[in-house]
Amino acid sequence: MRRPFALLAGALLVGALAAPVSAADGDKSFTIEDPRITESSGLAASRQHPGVYWTHNDSDDGPYLYAVDSSTGKTVARLTLTGIGTPRDVEAISIGPGNRIYVGDIGDNLGGTWPYVWIYELPEPKELKNATVRATQYVVTYSDGARDAESLLVHPKTGRVYIIDKKEDGGHLYEAPAKLSASGKNVFRPVAPIELWATDAALSPDGERLAVRGYFGGIDYDWNGGVPKRIGRLDVPLQRQGESVTFSADGSKLMYGTEGAGSEVRAEDSPGDEEAKSPSGGGSSAGSDEGGDGGAGMSGSVKVGAVAVAAVFLALFGLGRLRRRR
Repeated sequence: MRRPFALLAGALLVGALAAPVSAADGDKSFTIEDPRITESSGLAASRQHPGVYWTHNDSDDGPYLYAVDSSTGKTVARLTLTGIGTPRDVEAISIGPGNRIYVGDIGDNLGGTWPYVWIYELPEPKELKNATVRATQYVVTYSDGARDAESLLVHPKTGRVYIIDKKEDGGHLYEAPAKLSASGKNVFRPVAPIELWATDAALSPDGERLAVRGYFGGIDYDWNGGVPKRIGRLDVPLQRQGESVTFSADGSKLMYGTEGAGSEVRAEDSPGDEEAKSPSGGGSSAGSDEGGDGGAGMSGSVKVGAVAVAAVFLALFGLGRLRRRR
């Protein structure tokens, strides 16, 4: 997906406010080294293979998934999916119960052109090597009409699938039927508002927290039985084109990815982990909603000067919207 204004603003922000790589124990930041991965648009932590993250390209690549070892940034397996049609706009990936991988071919660059989109389901291989894997393809529609989306999540306990649509003024969490059907359409229905222009989302390993990210901010939600309740902001790092987020396998980190060749995946403490470390027990600034800034949070190491540079993004974004209205 091409986003000229967001991409230009992201480049300005990253150049002006470069932040140091995380050095915390556990899952760490890493760089994706595979030259074939130029538009990493989704990210999911493997629970079966510690330290491995699954990713995929946005479009124009083919039916491929890549397993990346976070200790080296090297690809340790590429899966070729069969049993599906030609992927159109693959935007998200998630892992559900039983180490089942779900891939969201749910993007719609024109914001509602496709009458349906697809989800692919496949088993995560027990051995990491290049392989061809047969996937199940599900046809997805929405009860209130076609739309663009980049966020797919699977509840780690129930296996229920959810999508968050992508709208500038905020979207909704859409719930799938209790069980997906490979023989008919699966109608997703809105169940709760999401106050962000979402580019990805992830559920914590215990299924109790929902992290939703955008290009320059994020929101931490209590899952609340599938009707998310906002807790506060996420410390989202500034990246070229912030596209993906996943919890680490143990839930202690949020891993943020971006598109581009040689893209970096940034590790930040997850909200629950920060609260546990807080001396007062009241959590950190990432979990607070003070300031009423609409849910966008940035890492504390890059806040200095952010307002001035963010103004450039707002100016460009505003110009883009004016052009679209003419």
